[in-house]
Amino acid sequence: MSETKTALVTGANKGIGYEIAAGLGALGYRVGVGARDEGRLGTAVEKLRSAGVDAFGVPLDVTGDRSVTEAAELVGRRAGRLDVLVNNAGISGPTGPGWVQDPTTLDLGVLRTVVETNVIGVIRVTNAMLPLLRRSASPRIVNVSSSVASLTRQADPDVEIGPVMAAYAPSKSFLNAVTVQYARRFTGTNILINAACPGLVATDFTGFQAPRTPEQGAATAIRLATLPDGGPTGSFFEDDGVIPW
Repeated sequence: MSETKTALVTGANKGIGYEIAAGLGALGYRVGVGARDEGRLGTAVEKLRSAGVDAFGVPLDVTGDRSVTEAAELVGRRAGRLDVLVNNAGISGPTGPGWVQDPTTLDLGVLRTVVETNVIGVIRVTNAMLPLLRRSASPRIVNVSSSVASLTRQADPDVEIGPVMAAYAPSKSFLNAVTVQYARRFTGTNILINAACPGLVATDFTGFQAPRTPEQGAATAIRLATLPDGGPTGSFFEDDGVIPW
């Protein structure tokens, strides 16, 4: 089995996910580029390779059991193990003016769709990749969350946390809670799992109306993906350190 470490990044064909893949590739990782749009996937892989990254495409729809199973099989064939999993794929769901999702009028179908991708999809992918992660000497899992997941910040009237988002924000709180449960389950193992907030990043997700670049948004996830043995686990981080739950 190759000594080169392998990472899989979901939703890596653009934005923050692409920059996480590029950053890990620059550190010498072989990078599986996970994406559901195969056209964009191919373009991203070619761009990464032209920058010197050892990248390969992984067709992956996190909401589909078969797609995720086939992705795990592909990574297994290409690399034999997985050292880093970054669960970056996520959606906000439709919003009204000002990005608002009003809980009093929220379409429950929107809520189900957001949770299916942002939470259930992460569980689906993580569990499918676990056999490969367990073959690594130092497996790392990073779940890309958001500061809007912080109940402490959401409940503090003195903290500017952005608009009411009754589907997206709770889905990330749910993701954080799941991250803690995985950390508890992995106690006594070499698997470290943490949640990362990229900050408000200028991507199509935000309509490119944000102060941070995708490269800046990728930094915390890359740091958590490359933690040394004995590093933190079951925590929630941004650039400045730990975010309160």
